Amino acid sequence: MSNRIVVHADWTLGTINKNIYGHFAEHLGRCIYEGLWVGEDSPIPNTKGIRNDVLEALKNLSIPVLRWPGGCFADEYHWMDGIGPRENRKRMINTHWGGVVENNHFGTHEFFQLCELIGSEPYICGNVGSGSVQEMSEWVEYMTFDGESPMANLRQKNGREKPWKLTYFGVGNENWGCGGNMTAEYYADQYRRYQTYARNYGDNKLYKIAGGANSDDYHWTDVLMKQAHHMMDGLSLHYYTIPGDWSNKGSATDFDKNDWFVTLKKALHMDELLTRHSTVMDRYDPEKRVAIVVDEWGTWYDVEPGTNPGFLYQQNTMRDAVVAALHLHVFQKHCDRVQMANLAQMVNVLQAVVLTEGDKLLLTPTYHVLEMFKVHQDAEALAFHGTFGEYASESGEKLPQVSVSASKKDGKVHVSLANLSPDESAELELELRGAEGAHSCAGVILAGDAIDARNTFEQPSRVAPAAFDGAQVSGNKLKVTLPAASVVLLTLQA
Repeated sequence: MSNRIVVHADWTLGTINKNIYGHFAEHLGRCIYEGLWVGEDSPIPNTKGIRNDVLEALKNLSIPVLRWPGGCFADEYHWMDGIGPRENRKRMINTHWGGVVENNHFGTHEFFQLCELIGSEPYICGNVGSGSVQEMSEWVEYMTFDGESPMANLRQKNGREKPWKLTYFGVGNENWGCGGNMTAEYYADQYRRYQTYARNYGDNKLYKIAGGANSDDYHWTDVLMKQAHHMMDGLSLHYYTIPGDWSNKGSATDFDKNDWFVTLKKALHMDELLTRHSTVMDRYDPEKRVAIVVDEWGTWYDVEPGTNPGFLYQQNTMRDAVVAALHLHVFQKHCDRVQMANLAQMVNVLQAVVLTEGDKLLLTPTYHVLEMFKVHQDAEALAFHGTFGEYASESGEKLPQVSVSASKKDGKVHVSLANLSPDESAELELELRGAEGAHSCAGVILAGDAIDARNTFEQPSRVAPAAFDGAQVSGNKLKVTLPAASVVLLTLQA
């Protein structure tokens, strides 16, 4: 089937906030400990306790913002347990994730150090569920106050003279569930109260993010916007792509073409969620001042056999790569309202970009999509229209076969494409309008030798980007052949 897509280089839809390429690192499984933090005495090469191979991989992604310490963990995290000499820090049980003992060696100072090393802005999530207003207020003071105060003095005593720059601050997490099982009405009042004492010190201005809805809970969004929209800068949204249900999510690696279809269909549901939540928000905020912050998204499968069920360790295949591409395309489509998104999670948990085992590291197919697509960060989103083919399931359900997004930056137009079909290539005619003259085209493709292709510690480069030679250029038009189950980035330049 031949599909025609027209990209308008002179018709911009808004700026793609680089923060939609954000990440999330929770104290969960082997994300922080073993994945990021090994300690300064580890035989694994590290910089101030953070492993060098992971640092190098993460720096290469140009990660704009990193959310920490959770997740469900945030609402049982007491920040004072994670400061001061490490040998004196209080040990705690991670009751949410595996019942393991945490030594609190990775705390506030270590997190800011990680952000500095990888070039990310910190996004701190505060404790509403089990913490006090005073505790949250003092954490903000500890991190951001430059002057004489008990918390600033304590920070200086712990080795940090000047405050950190902190913009993004979340007031609780999933307060409808693990963050306190609150009603929307109760949390709206709690949000108003807690955020009052999350102060702006000096020239540090907090961008306050309220705990938003679970998936399609539009009532939650309505109540929060009605009661507190003037006191927030962002409202979060969490949605996970699960092929099955919460009791039987499905395997990360043992799946058929029907599972593939269902997974992609559920990933595309993000578009409806953003449209409907944004519509609710428009009632109270037609200027779209309050952002949607999708600070947890990604695939969630049953854990890998033989691993701790509380560690949420799963493998990552070409299916996850396509899911990542679809989400990023949807976020870019909604760039007027979506100003941040955070993939769950960074290392060794859920749809991770990096997996580690001892001193070994591998990059997942999802990593490669984020690396390919980073050219969209802070670019101008471009309008496009056309026909995108049909991809039908065995039962006759249909999805578009091709997903597209386009942007321009620094004189270049970037068009990212994904072929959703697991076994049919897609023929495209791509026209670039509004940009005079002939254009050169460079391309990168990510594709596997099977839909369940994945990287392992024995075969760490089975799925890796390669030069794409499936585009023929004639002036401002291209003929493109997208292999089945592939993700492609085209760079067009006059």
